[in-house]
Amino acid sequence: MDFDKLIARINELSRKNKTVGLTDEETKERDELRQRYLNNFKSNFKQQLDSIKYVEDEEDQNGDQNLKH
Repeated sequence: MDFDKLIARINELSRKNKTVGLTDEETKERDELRQRYLNNFKSNFKQQLDSIKYVEDEEDQNGDQNLKH
């Protein structure tokens, strides 16, 4: 499921829950979609953290102690 569609469906179920309530099936679907969303978010966040390069590491490799950025 597309990330935008996933969020849209979660929001749709949330709005319905606030107005008329959810059936047991819809509650289960909402919980599964929320879990899928959180797993995607965690995975993307971990990838971002893994791609960070530290300035100290670059200074050690290049031998340039004046590099500040």
